[in-house]
Amino acid sequence: MPMQMDERKKKILRAIIQDYIMTAEPVGSRTIARKSDLGVSPATIRNEMSDLEELGLIEQPHTSAGRIPSDAGYRYYVDALMPPSTLSRENKARIERETPKKILEIENIIAQTGKLLSQLTNLTSIVLSPKRGRSHLSQIYFLPYQPGKAIMVVVKENGVVENHIIDVDEDITIEDLRHVADIFTCKMKGYALDEVKKSVLHGIYDELTRQKNLINTALEMIEPILNDDQDHDKVYLGGTLNMLNQPEFKDLSKIKNLFKIFERDECLKKVIEPNQDGLRVTIGGENNLEELQGCSVIYATYRENGETIGSIGVLGPTRMDYAKAMALVDFMTKKLTTILSGPHR
Repeated sequence: MPMQMDERKKKILRAIIQDYIMTAEPVGSRTIARKSDLGVSPATIRNEMSDLEELGLIEQPHTSAGRIPSDAGYRYYVDALMPPSTLSRENKARIERETPKKILEIENIIAQTGKLLSQLTNLTSIVLSPKRGRSHLSQIYFLPYQPGKAIMVVVKENGVVENHIIDVDEDITIEDLRHVADIFTCKMKGYALDEVKKSVLHGIYDELTRQKNLINTALEMIEPILNDDQDHDKVYLGGTLNMLNQPEFKDLSKIKNLFKIFERDECLKKVIEPNQDGLRVTIGGENNLEELQGCSVIYATYRENGETIGSIGVLGPTRMDYAKAMALVDFMTKKLTTILSGPHR
């Protein structure tokens, strides 16, 4: 920046951003003079605001005297002016209370984490879950459901439990299903589902040759878990309707474009792609997607036993409470990592 950012300019920029976050209204010099203990006149503040506008840190949206932060202003605030991120005792207590200590179904807890994050921030949460095919199989068993159908329960070594309702011949007995489950578990245990090769399937076929009536049924049973979108991470969204409450999105065309992004998992994955550890903040024009130019995204990665397996974050207008959102994302990401890597796992 060619112009020096002295302490007074920093205080005025901080005051503008914090007031705009709270009110969503352009901020004038008289408002800053009234609310801030700067000890200078509105005229002096106006001069400083002119300098800040010249620096590209604030802008004038209309002909009114008020100013609003620019993307560059938010970036400077997050990097240099924002108070230390803290989390209230109430929010910590709620997270501890509503986050289960033991996980039977990891995908469910990941989705619940995103829902809780959206509630605490009043923003939209985005959670990227691990690839299901990466998880190694631990056990398969069957439960009777109704005539001609059964529930196949697939247990992964990382704790994920998947249920599939499958078609079976009505003359197949519970003993037959147990026999098939034992063979599946024996032959596939320790494999990631996306690593199951033809040799494994041939081994299953050979084991069943003595009971030819089960061969076709068994191979049909296994098909759902081998072809169930295993190679793709799953995206969970929470609080998408929160965006409708933001003044920035009263324009229907903006909200329509945003909701189009919400329907495109591939786009959302790029928004919080877990390719770099640590807390990340992308502001306005820093986002690659045109539909997110007026939004900011805060996200971080979570781990399982030292391995980065997904990411969690929030999306909202550039006028967001960055300190609160960053503190919540950071705390919940660490909490999720602790749960996934805990001794009960």
